[in-house]
Amino acid sequence: MKLKEDFITQEIDDTRFLVPVGAEAFRGIVRINKAAAFMVDCLKEETTEEAIVAKMCEKYDAPQAVLAADVREILDTLRSIHALEE
Repeated sequence: MKLKEDFITQEIDDTRFLVPVGAEAFRGIVRINKAAAFMVDCLKEETTEEAIVAKMCEKYDAPQAVLAADVREILDTLRSIHALEE
């Protein structure tokens, strides 16, 4: 899976946003926290859910089950706005 080219990230005053720049299905701006921004950065290249969880485990000091649930939730949100190529 990969972030669609129709979506870019933008940082304004230490806040990251996911912005559609050509997306037909979603019109809006999504403010993302640092963990979600890290995930979106992972999704700029072809990857898997498992690979993202592994990278999150390397970066954050949290139980793998918690990180996996967070990854799943963010991926579901990205799917709901049609931001992923799968």
